[in-house]
Amino acid sequence: MQNPTLKPTSSPKARPKFAARSALRTALEERSKAYFASSGRDSRGGGRIARKALVILGWTVASYLLLLLWAASWWTAVPLAISLGLGVAGVGFSIMHDGNHGAFSRRPWLNRLASTALDAIGGSSYVWRHKHNVIHHTYTNVDGVDDDLDAGPFLRLAPTQRRRWYHRFQHLYEVPLLGFLALKWTLVDDWVTLAQGTVAEQRFTRPRGRELVRLVGGKLLFLGWALGLPLLLHPVLPVLGLFALTAAVVGVTLGIVFQLAHVVEATQITGDEERLALPWAEHQLATTADFSPRSRLLSWYVGGLNFQVEHHLFPRVSHVHYRALAGIVRETCAEFGVRYLSNDTLWSALRAHFRRLKQLGRATPALAPA
Repeated sequence: MQNPTLKPTSSPKARPKFAARSALRTALEERSKAYFASSGRDSRGGGRIARKALVILGWTVASYLLLLLWAASWWTAVPLAISLGLGVAGVGFSIMHDGNHGAFSRRPWLNRLASTALDAIGGSSYVWRHKHNVIHHTYTNVDGVDDDLDAGPFLRLAPTQRRRWYHRFQHLYEVPLLGFLALKWTLVDDWVTLAQGTVAEQRFTRPRGRELVRLVGGKLLFLGWALGLPLLLHPVLPVLGLFALTAAVVGVTLGIVFQLAHVVEATQITGDEERLALPWAEHQLATTADFSPRSRLLSWYVGGLNFQVEHHLFPRVSHVHYRALAGIVRETCAEFGVRYLSNDTLWSALRAHFRRLKQLGRATPALAPA
């Protein structure tokens, strides 16, 4: 148990300030409200997301039980471990993500329940809300503030970061490196955040009482179902190998999906400045890109996060509405002369991401928008 009076390792930085609120942001908010009013739809997920949550949870639990109780050979265990990893990532995309943004339901207890799914799969909903909702969604792609850009020393994700000689190969080794993301997040990152009391040098209020119990209890629950119970029923080495494989699938899946939204060609990545050049809405549009918007299957699986622009502009709206809002955002951006970033296919988004990684790995990267 950590000491709640532990001080941060360094003095927290002042957060950057945005330019004054713009007419574009007002127009986007008014038009989104008009859409929900005219359609009669609830901006939260409602029955659609509840049914989807049951499907994803059923997939995940079935994969786990079959792996735990039925698989007796590597050719049955390996596909089930991959299926479990994809299911766990799907829980993150489509259940906990909306829940932590308060977009799963209009009932607060259902949002809390959905957000707790992250604790059950090894993360911390408390830490996530601060790192993701507060920091990432406000200061997207601001190096030194947005913790999602901090992958040092392994990856260089911003031109303001120190370049090391091996970064020239980062476009080649990123995917296997992401295989360790889930384990690092679960076993290291949350605890480091608690110990330091900061996220990307921004002050972080440590959890106490019920929130601390949820955090610690969630970690123990995860280790119990992911490692403890399997070790009671199966030999150590196969359990550890399948645990590592499942975690690798989760890490690669989560890591790639989030990278395709922000670290691709044409997205803006800025340094930690006292005052940012753009108003908030324009900043989100400059730092975020959609990908594969026509693929309904991909959109279903990743919880609408291929419509990342819409998610950043309307984070409290459920992902089941992003496709409809995308047309409104595109038209409004065209009217105001603001660029709307999108890669038409998953393949084009992957290419744009790895080209950006390759550019950042060079000594003098050429990072002008495409």
